[in-house]
Amino acid sequence: MQHKKNMLWALFFIGPQLIGLLAFSLFPLGFALMLSFMQWDGFGSKSFVGFDNFVYQLGDPDFWKAMMNTAYYSLLTIPTSIALGLMLALALNRIIGKEFYRVIFFMPVVTSSVSIGVIWMWIFNGDFGILNQLLSYVGIDGPHWLTDRKWVIPSIAILSVWWGLGYNMVIFLAGLQGIPKSYYEAAEMDGASKVQRFWHITLPLLSPTTFFLTIMAVIGSFQVFDQAYVMTGGGPAKASYTLVYHIYEQAFVDFTMGRSSVAAVILFVIIMIFTLIQFKFSRRWVHYED
Repeated sequence: MQHKKNMLWALFFIGPQLIGLLAFSLFPLGFALMLSFMQWDGFGSKSFVGFDNFVYQLGDPDFWKAMMNTAYYSLLTIPTSIALGLMLALALNRIIGKEFYRVIFFMPVVTSSVSIGVIWMWIFNGDFGILNQLLSYVGIDGPHWLTDRKWVIPSIAILSVWWGLGYNMVIFLAGLQGIPKSYYEAAEMDGASKVQRFWHITLPLLSPTTFFLTIMAVIGSFQVFDQAYVMTGGGPAKASYTLVYHIYEQAFVDFTMGRSSVAAVILFVIIMIFTLIQFKFSRRWVHYED
């Protein structure tokens, strides 16, 4: 009787979260998988087409263009955001008033993506943007960041790294404060330098934190959309045309829901594969208990 009562209370507390998971994650995923085998414009009746949508998508040059742009963006943002977040956390962990700086650096994370995009459009403007103005003071002629095909993805990557830097910093800072000080004291007594303490204590013991942030960075980088939509519209010449932008355009511009669902399913598979690979390698990382 007591066991059933405990089960009812458990369901009562996890029920809202479970309903949200089913309604906003599992059901849309299953529906997208079903639509990938259908032809549907979002309004009329659906018709089963088998693997035709997959064949079309894998032969679509726009799909592969979006894949290449997304991979390039991910390559730029993931290691940079992790490294800068760690460096910033190490710096703040040593100063007084870290709580104040933590709030300041975290503010962009909770700011609207549209607002961020509009501000950075002005910063990146090739004619009167503040970034090119600053570069001109040191004799550098800045490019037209958002209209140059070579610079548009790096520009969006710069914005994204800045935007998510506070989040990475806060998580790393929590990881640093969770490392027992006795490890550093013992290493210092053995004559270890600051560099040696970083490489042999800090970095290994931050591996669970790094693992979490890397997974989140991979998921976020493959889902980039807001920045490209607001700042460039996928241009110039689809140089910033990302995978999620491709999904959006096929679903809500071309109204080919089946083809859009195929791209969404492929995106899900890519993220799942990268996550599983990271879980595989995480077993070799350091784990500790207080």
